[in-house]
Amino acid sequence: MNWRIIAVLLLMCLPLAGYSEKTEEKPELNINEVIFGHIGDSYEWHITEWKGKPVAVYLPVIVYSKTSGFNVFSSKKLCEGNNYNGFQYGNPEGKNADKVVEIVNGNEVRPLIDISITKNVLGLFFNCAVLLVLAFSVSNWYKKHSYETPPKGLRGGIEILILSVEDDIIKPCVGENYKKFSPYLLTAFFFIFVNNIMGLVPIIPGGANLTGNIAITFVLAMFTFFMVNIFGSKTYWKDILWPDVPVWMKAPIPLMPLIEIFGLFTKPFALMIRLFANTLAGHIIILCLTCVVFITVSLGAVLNGFMSVVAVLFIVFMDILEILVAYIQAYVFTILSSIFIGMAQVKEEE
Repeated sequence: MNWRIIAVLLLMCLPLAGYSEKTEEKPELNINEVIFGHIGDSYEWHITEWKGKPVAVYLPVIVYSKTSGFNVFSSKKLCEGNNYNGFQYGNPEGKNADKVVEIVNGNEVRPLIDISITKNVLGLFFNCAVLLVLAFSVSNWYKKHSYETPPKGLRGGIEILILSVEDDIIKPCVGENYKKFSPYLLTAFFFIFVNNIMGLVPIIPGGANLTGNIAITFVLAMFTFFMVNIFGSKTYWKDILWPDVPVWMKAPIPLMPLIEIFGLFTKPFALMIRLFANTLAGHIIILCLTCVVFITVSLGAVLNGFMSVVAVLFIVFMDILEILVAYIQAYVFTILSSIFIGMAQVKEEE
């Protein structure tokens, strides 16, 4: 379609937009609530609304406080600002927003222990179960068949991914000790990949923003940190604590050792932020494009219809792109972890 025709249609929609705003007033869509409600964690898994009532999976709240000990109850009891046994959701404008708090002498107090099954926890359980099913399906197939006969279908696709990660990433980057670290690196790759893919599924049990949660990426980065430094060779630690540089850069002021020690922590920090930021950005972009459909309702039927078509096309494009990004982010995390581990396996040259 010629861009001039599009411009004319947009101009024709302006009177319709004004007419719509005057004749019918509808509550404005809270974009922040929609976006952060999806990417954030919660004590219930909201699905939709039916006849003005929310349809959700209410999850168990498990907390321990000084005053009442352990408490286990459904998050449904806290909906719509309800108070149950002294517990309720925190003030939406306070530091305890969307968290379960206990009211003690009129003040909000966080429980000492909060091990509730939240949306992200439930999504993590389900995705780990999917990962175990995939892994054991390939393992059990090879127990019953010859290694000379490759599996087909989904098992064949998983085997291709395993071989590509093993041969193209782990072996070249880690070196001769790759077998020691292959189980962890393969697990990290498939854990990130499965969680990324399930995060793109719009219906329960998919849609949880797990790899876009900095707590998840922090734990993954710390696993790599411990793998690098616990199994590091003597030469690796010698290069950190007493690097091969002029003495004045090591003593009396340990300038280079301090820089090297600082570098120990920047590597996992980069892993954590890279995975978290890329996944979070993808979710936010798709949600923003989805909100365009509802934002343009007040601008008239023609403009709303046009923008809806454009938004849907971009959403489809972004979903396809995010499938590729799901693999790329798992690939990048695994290859960087392999490089860091390989650098720690260096031996002194004869």
